Amino acid sequence: MSIIRIILRRTAAAGVVATLALWTVTQPIAQPHYSDSGPEPMLARVFDLVEHGHWEQALEQTDALIRGYPNFRLAHLIRGDLLLAHARPLTAFGEGGVRKAGSKVDDLREEALVRLHAYRDRPKVEYVPRYLLQLRTDQKYAVVVDTKKSRLYLYRNADGTPHFVADYYVSQGKQGDEKTREGDQRTPIGVYHVTASLPRQKLTDFYGTGAFPISYPNDWDRRMGRNGHGIWLHGTPSDTFSRPPKSSDGCVVLANPDLDALGHRLQVGLTPVIISNSIEWLSLDDWQAERKALLTVIDEWRQDWESRDVDRYARHYSRKFKSDRYDYTAWVDHKRNVNAGKTWIKVTTGNISMFRNPGKEEHVVVTFEQDYRSSNVNNTMKKRQYWIKEDGRWKIVHEGAA
Repeated sequence: MSIIRIILRRTAAAGVVATLALWTVTQPIAQPHYSDSGPEPMLARVFDLVEHGHWEQALEQTDALIRGYPNFRLAHLIRGDLLLAHARPLTAFGEGGVRKAGSKVDDLREEALVRLHAYRDRPKVEYVPRYLLQLRTDQKYAVVVDTKKSRLYLYRNADGTPHFVADYYVSQGKQGDEKTREGDQRTPIGVYHVTASLPRQKLTDFYGTGAFPISYPNDWDRRMGRNGHGIWLHGTPSDTFSRPPKSSDGCVVLANPDLDALGHRLQVGLTPVIISNSIEWLSLDDWQAERKALLTVIDEWRQDWESRDVDRYARHYSRKFKSDRYDYTAWVDHKRNVNAGKTWIKVTTGNISMFRNPGKEEHVVVTFEQDYRSSNVNNTMKKRQYWIKEDGRWKIVHEGAA
């Protein structure tokens, strides 16, 4: 029995049942797009060679992997199994490791499982995450994290269309995702952006080669009563490479080479970081249709504002609407009073970004530059709106300065 089958088989005590048929040697192995740094390509090659019975070549590849990444404990454990397999059949993953390693081997098994499933179940290149509806022209890249697969996907803004660049293994909170409160050791689900870049010189070794704080809690989190702080993308201690999928206090953690490769593409204040517990993928045609439909709704809102017809304008706002100063009724009354003193209004919107929330609470975060002109007031601002689906229509539930 191959190491890959052993990994997937696992013991009943570990509580996981997997079908061996998923990994038959007759299954064609896809040619995936690997991350542009780290051990991923070499590790995938080891799994490939083992699956097809090329044990000596697998051992050579594993040795090369260890030379490149001496702290990669999973590679050391696989090497031990490969050596032991020369003497006798293996009955469990990690038999070639240190005796009585216990939970450490379980952690490595978890890591191997997650990595294997990521290799075998990669999204199609022509599909994009549903959440990246529109990137601003100055947002060069976008990050999407899948906590279920312990995977981070990097996309480049290719003239408005998300284009896959790389993907990386990540760790998340020890208690999983859906963060709600300070200290719950969970990773938040939602739409965020990078707020700072912290170099290693300002950090302890715990954070590895650097850290990038993100904007948790956002406006929606606060509306939902969620709290906490200090959610970062960061690296690992210098002596650490392998780690189980759930091993942080809520942050998204990458191996240092992966963080370095990702870091130079992140833009403070601009790069979106969308964290999901199960990514929805769309074909480019479906993505374009969804994007176009929402842009149409936003433009209808703009035109109805220009009409000075408050009833037409108000139909774009949810009865659950709240801003910093108004609820729905007060907001409509305020607009009636303001419009009564105007003879004309002209509104333009530009540099729009739209990101769909990946959580159970369906909404889209829309940010844009607004130029407002009227018969008695002119102003420009950067605005952020949260749109929800209500009675089959998109409506604004929160609005304010970005």
